[in-house]
Amino acid sequence: FDPRGNAAAGRRLFTERRCVVCHQVGGTGGIVGPSLDALKQYGSPIYLATAMWNHGPQMAEVMAARGIPRPAFKDGELLDLIAYINAASPVLPEGPLYVLPGRPTAGRLLFVQKRCVECHAAGGQGGRIGPDLAERSLHRSLTQFATAMWNKAPAMLEAMRAQGIAVPQIRPEEMADIVAHLYSVRYFAQAGDARKGAAVATAKGCLGCHGLYGERGKAASDLAQAKGLESPAAVLSALWNHSFVTDARPDRARAPWPEIRADEMADLVVYLQSLRRPR
Repeated sequence: FDPRGNAAAGRRLFTERRCVVCHQVGGTGGIVGPSLDALKQYGSPIYLATAMWNHGPQMAEVMAARGIPRPAFKDGELLDLIAYINAASPVLPEGPLYVLPGRPTAGRLLFVQKRCVECHAAGGQGGRIGPDLAERSLHRSLTQFATAMWNKAPAMLEAMRAQGIAVPQIRPEEMADIVAHLYSVRYFAQAGDARKGAAVATAKGCLGCHGLYGERGKAASDLAQAKGLESPAAVLSALWNHSFVTDARPDRARAPWPEIRADEMADLVVYLQSLRRPR
């Protein structure tokens, strides 16, 4: 979570960076661009990052035509701007607060569909033109993510032009999904080995209950037919839910609950996902 921004500092930035030339906040400012008052309704910097990305090319043209240098922001400065917008904007009627929780699995698909993957890797998988967006050393908050999106937009747009990639429009909920995917990849950054995972499944007793590829005589479901294991987070969710399933075998036939190390879990996840692939 981000610390609170300074509204007074944000007001100064709004003028110094010449945002005020095009945008209004609380009735003060220009009318070239839309009023920013509506941003107060949204509780997540993801919405702000989306708006800045989608309107970035158009804003760049207007700033160039008016001789306005494109501003760059440090992490805390965007927090201050958000604090100023929240403080100066009119009080909105009570209603839902949009915080946009993301879905990692949907974000993984969007990362490919929006062609982010052609320039960026996520956990080592993807392009090399830009940085790996799931690098574990980058402990970015949502506001820092929004700041990086804005500051690096000119370089990203130039790279997309060179690659013949159209600038994608992204809805706020899609941006939330993409960010959730990047966070989940970073969290499950350790790569697993499917062959080692098969040994883990045997040693920990998974294959004592579960069958494979139509195997008969097993008490539990066929692991090769399991659905919803598209991401590491989904596999761990399934394993967690599995822990509440009552073992139907008599006590004498039950093995002690297995403990799994982090490296073994990474291998097991990859193995379970590999079972769904064509053999």
